[in-house]
Amino acid sequence: MIGTMHIDATDRLILSLLEENARMSTAELARRGGLSRTTVQSRIERLERGGAIAGYAVVMGAAARDAIRAHVMITLTPRHVASVEDALRQFPEIRELHAVSGHVDMIAVVGAQTTEAINDAIDRIGMLQGVDRTNSVIVLSTRIARQGPATGSLTRHRTR
Repeated sequence: MIGTMHIDATDRLILSLLEENARMSTAELARRGGLSRTTVQSRIERLERGGAIAGYAVVMGAAARDAIRAHVMITLTPRHVASVEDALRQFPEIRELHAVSGHVDMIAVVGAQTTEAINDAIDRIGMLQGVDRTNSVIVLSTRIARQGPATGSLTRHRTR
């Protein structure tokens, strides 16, 4: 069960197939699941309405990913969290922004194709009103990367 929604074996099969390939057509889902197209379509609609399917995410391949990433630790002056966060939302280079505990207030994950673009973004972050200081590290390599559930911020509908 998900919340108050009952998920049966057929639902789990459809979810598993969609997790494998969210763009799989209804006809292909039906063929691979040994189900009718109308059954698959009605199950998907029910799973979407019930929140078991929150969206269909695009997972970018290596060709579309940033060549360079940096983690920018940001220390704020008092009472500037909201204004700095609003300003950072306008930075296209920021891939993630985290509020954190510890000696810094936020960590921004910045991505771009060149070190010059990373440097420019870091400089612009440091110039924002309310930013006391930044400390940055460049990611040299990624040793573990796990895909989590889709956030819903970037969705793509299946083709039918």
